[in-house]
Amino acid sequence: MTTKIQTRAMFAAAAVGLGLIAIPTAAAARPSSSTVTATLTELNSSGVFGTAEVTVTGNRLDAAFTASGLLAGSPHAAHIHFGKTAEHECPTQADDGDGGDGQLATLEGLPFYGPVVVSFTLTGDTSARSVLAIDRFSTAPGGVIDYDRAIKTQGSVAKAIAAGQGVVVIHGVDYNDNGEYDIAAGMSDLNPALPAEATDLAACGVLEVGVLED
Repeated sequence: MTTKIQTRAMFAAAAVGLGLIAIPTAAAARPSSSTVTATLTELNSSGVFGTAEVTVTGNRLDAAFTASGLLAGSPHAAHIHFGKTAEHECPTQADDGDGGDGQLATLEGLPFYGPVVVSFTLTGDTSARSVLAIDRFSTAPGGVIDYDRAIKTQGSVAKAIAAGQGVVVIHGVDYNDNGEYDIAAGMSDLNPALPAEATDLAACGVLEVGVLED
């Protein structure tokens, strides 16, 4: 004879088998977040200074930076750089390889900070494909950029940034102080259709490891 208890047990087993009753499982662990920060200091006597902060959660970056002293009303490309074989550092004026012409160009800094992995565009794509998406970078109203955007990137890139291997670089220097990018300083080492003033280095800062947050 089957008891009521046995009957209830059989129905319960059948329901589990059909997926009608969910068996409690351990709650999925939330991915931890880590914050890295940088102090942005001038290059090429640009007069540009600022700070940056990036919180990494999984492959999401909550990126923010503020910089002042920029050429107002002109686009300023800005990126996070990382390379496995790079120094994870900012270059200095002493690293100017053109016979000391006083212009530290982007490619001269490449061994120090590595290639672009994140583009700080205002809209659209934020990958390295947007490295020179001039129409989507801030034009620094009043000479200031106050950037804040959530960005998705590759997991390997996010891990490198969280480990303190990312470098923030801002471009755009008005060498002759005439209020615009012109060809007085030559052409860009990234794109010969652009003035060097539009792509040479204005400021740089290493994203250093912060406090781990749960």
